[in-house]
Amino acid sequence: MSRILIDLPDAQVEALAVVVETEHRSRAAIIRDAIDAYIANHKQAHGAEVFGLWKSKKVDGLEYQQELRAEW
Repeated sequence: MSRILIDLPDAQVEALAVVVETEHRSRAAIIRDAIDAYIANHKQAHGAEVFGLWKSKKVDGLEYQQELRAEW
């Protein structure tokens, strides 16, 4: 595990302290969870989840594409 140094505004440090007290967990654990959630959200928002969406379709992708282009 690596260590990093970050600068946070006082308001974020205070809000984080409230979460630490409420959840009875370490600040580092909460920050790791927040980063994991951000990364998962970022992947989803940037198309990592779109691969394989057509695997359950009963339509040939090329035929579908040609039908759409024929409308032009």
